[in-house]
Amino acid sequence: MAFFNANNRKALLAPIFLLGFFISGLKLAGAQSVGVCNGKNGNDLPSDGEVIDLYKSNGIGRMRIYEPYSSTLDALKGSNIELIIGILNKDLQGLTNAAAATTWVQNNIRNWPDVKFKYIAVGNEVHPGDAEAQYVLPAIQNIHNAIVAASLQDQIKVSTSIDTTLLGSSYPPSAGSFSDSANSYITAIVNFLVSNGAPLLVNVYPYFSYTDDPSQISLPYALFTSPGVVVNDGNLGYQNLFDALVDAHYSALEKVGAPNLKIVVSESGWPSEGGDAASVDNAGTYYKNLINHVKGGTPKRQGQAIEAYLFAMFDENLKGPEEIEKHFGLFLPNKQNKYQITSFG
Repeated sequence: MAFFNANNRKALLAPIFLLGFFISGLKLAGAQSVGVCNGKNGNDLPSDGEVIDLYKSNGIGRMRIYEPYSSTLDALKGSNIELIIGILNKDLQGLTNAAAATTWVQNNIRNWPDVKFKYIAVGNEVHPGDAEAQYVLPAIQNIHNAIVAASLQDQIKVSTSIDTTLLGSSYPPSAGSFSDSANSYITAIVNFLVSNGAPLLVNVYPYFSYTDDPSQISLPYALFTSPGVVVNDGNLGYQNLFDALVDAHYSALEKVGAPNLKIVVSESGWPSEGGDAASVDNAGTYYKNLINHVKGGTPKRQGQAIEAYLFAMFDENLKGPEEIEKHFGLFLPNKQNKYQITSFG
């Protein structure tokens, strides 16, 4: 999860509309493209078995985890839940060694044949200036080679998860481009993804864009509740900020020679407390509308369902340092639904 900064988050400006909106209960019904991130930064969370049961009982068919917890993988066996499994940023340097990458794949992928792995996220929100940046692509390459050696390359794709700070321009969406500082870093990664049929994972948070500049970005535009088009961009019209952010990344990919690379939204959420515009009503509205919206695609990718992962399954009381980071859960740690969710499936 990345916080917005003003120099590239003022984009996608919208007039402010006053629009009342009430939660009518959330559904993940029929939205196979929707998954939920399963973080573990809490000391009061349910057991892994209880978590998997909650996914299954609510019809949630996809999960993201941030590191290879053996207890989670054990609970996932035979569940048929599709999985993004992460590699922590602190572990990237070690995986620039090919033998270490082979061992990682053996221990965390091949040893779990009854788990339905879909993507390996090699690093999360690594920025070009970070010490770990130099290790991302070599680690991706080595993990991919180990997946190929296991003959799993058609089943499991290897990528990394970025945040929207890598954009230098994002307004209008057609002008989306990576910043000068990020361009060489991300282009090398993108070229590898294209050559191996893997998507780019992007964490997309309209919440932070709105709170960064609420005088110019409207709350309805961020919550999918604007009554009409807010941003006209050539022959495309944008009624919500989520689409505008995703399509800005598609435009950026076009500019680095990857017009057909798929984007998977690997995180998106809204907090229920702890910050500006953070409320149960707003969060419930966001999740409900996002779930319904991703079925239809963005203006640049109309009719192509967006594979998206809601952040997150539970409130996590050990996240921080910002208070809002503790309040993104769809469920409380006692497994109670926060948003009048009557059915996920």
